[in-house]
Amino acid sequence: MTTSAFWKATAERMVRTFAQAVLGAVGADQLGILDVDWGQAAGVGGLAAVLALLTAVATAGVGPSGPGVTETPTGRTPLSGV
Repeated sequence: MTTSAFWKATAERMVRTFAQAVLGAVGADQLGILDVDWGQAAGVGGLAAVLALLTAVATAGVGPSGPGVTETPTGRTPLSGV
């Protein structure tokens, strides 16, 4: 948790989670792009990003690292015949 790779991967997860939550909130409204309450959508995304941060900190050191875009999974063998 004290490495720059951990924080880089965590930041990536937070940004990805924020974007997914905002898109989900906008899509759930089924409104035109101009009718969206962007403050509320950003609030939902912000909460999701904070939860992603807390999840990363709580699970630091548990299981194998990865697979984020900025991470390379280690110690894994590819599935054969799949």
